Amino acid sequence: MSGTTLTQSRPLTCPPSRAARELGLKRGEFDLAVHLGRIRTVPDEGGGGGRRVPGTEIDRLQGRAEALRESVQVVGTTEGAALMGIPAGRFTRVAKLGLVTPVKWYPNRYRAVVWLYLAEELRLFAADEKNTRLLTGRTPAELSDRLRAGADQRARNWRGRHCGFLLRQADGPWERAGVVAGFLDAGEIDDVLTDPHERAHVTALRPAPPAHGAPGSPAAQLAEELMTAADPDEIDWFRHDLAREVAQARTHQPAPRPVAPSRHPAPGRPKPFPGLRGWLLRRNPRPAH
Repeated sequence: MSGTTLTQSRPLTCPPSRAARELGLKRGEFDLAVHLGRIRTVPDEGGGGGRRVPGTEIDRLQGRAEALRESVQVVGTTEGAALMGIPAGRFTRVAKLGLVTPVKWYPNRYRAVVWLYLAEELRLFAADEKNTRLLTGRTPAELSDRLRAGADQRARNWRGRHCGFLLRQADGPWERAGVVAGFLDAGEIDDVLTDPHERAHVTALRPAPPAHGAPGSPAAQLAEELMTAADPDEIDWFRHDLAREVAQARTHQPAPRPVAPSRHPAPGRPKPFPGLRGWLLRRNPRPAH
């Protein structure tokens, strides 16, 4: 009998849940690392439509789990302000001006949006000497004027970032078009895509907003609102990008068209006797009214 020991090798890919466990990450940390491009995923080779993680990627990251966890640490306004050494009110002003970009959000119990930021990015922002004037003393006049006018770039900046996340995971040109369409309302999509088949195909590929509550709930409605471009110039940008992505997808492969029904009977199905209906009508004429 041979002394060879058979060991079970790791599969070529594994589902995200298993990859998160092997890397010692919470699922939210893992998902954010994927969004940021720090964990590589591939399409499900089984055709399930999801994403999987190559075993080689887990091997690459196995010894870096702690650093990976630190790189996806998120903080809210209070923690973020403490990290940057500024009052919470000033942090909110910096965020509204779009100088730091949210990476996630969630609704609190009062249905208000709580924005979350990468701690790593806030540290880098505070350490940059060019930003000192934004963090100490009086806010520059031009920025104060924007705040008084109601400037708040947090939702818009999150949309731009989230769009980038989704585009990185898109599996093809039409999927990319669907991602961009996900940030426009139906009326804007109808206006840009005049071909009904292309419009239907792109609409079917639109990503859902981040899940925050049951469909139709106030939290889900808030997610849909935050996912939709709001400022006129932002809407124009997404419209232009959608038209460009569809033009590129069209050259790659036309949008699917419905198959016209065949006039020929299916194979193996007996053909009707010619004139049978007419013969029956002649033998049994309809009564006159």
